[in-house]
Amino acid sequence: MPQTLEDFLMTRQPTAERPLLGQTILVVEDSRYVCEALRMICQRSGARIRRADSLRSAERHLRTYRPGIVLVDLGLPDGSGLELIKALSPGEEDYPVVIAMSGDDAKADAAKSAGARAFLAKPINSVSAFQAAILAEMPRDARPAGLRPVTSDAVIPDRIALRDDLALADELLSDSPTDETLEYVSGFLRGLAKASDDTSLADAARALRVEHDATGTRARLQNLVRERLKAEQPV
Repeated sequence: MPQTLEDFLMTRQPTAERPLLGQTILVVEDSRYVCEALRMICQRSGARIRRADSLRSAERHLRTYRPGIVLVDLGLPDGSGLELIKALSPGEEDYPVVIAMSGDDAKADAAKSAGARAFLAKPINSVSAFQAAILAEMPRDARPAGLRPVTSDAVIPDRIALRDDLALADELLSDSPTDETLEYVSGFLRGLAKASDDTSLADAARALRVEHDATGTRARLQNLVRERLKAEQPV
């Protein structure tokens, strides 16, 4: 079978320009918008990326292969990312570098107590900051030799991914959601709002978390989501 460019790159040694060459990163993240930013950053850094959007999907990936790095969002549709972090035992010889992610900085201590090597605060859009955070936790012999050029490039994810996330939130808010679903949607939208710099959406999602039993609060949030969806429709 002919070797693909991606397969070829994975055999290369890391360089100053692409310090994560040879690394496979599993991103456990439910937001397509956030994941698109991480895909672009990993591509520029030389890493191969695999995505799982839930704990169950992540477990399927991990039964098939063992990535060198696992990035775990703490708020997932079928449970807390802390569960996955705890399950990835540091006692195993091929233990991956596990790094937690969240838009809520207050969760950093809990993530590290669960076994995460580091915590990345969302939004994640800086190539150089991401590279520095990952390399700091990797074995010294896996890091590129010499000085690395520092770039200030920030990635801008495709707005189609943002629209997909908003459509998912609208769907979840439409079908007589349970308190558990509303709690999840609140966290999902707060993270999305932070990544897309949308203060009004963040405030509405935060209100839902506090008053998730109030029909009016849910209706206001859903109307705002639908306004954002309409604005993101292609002309």
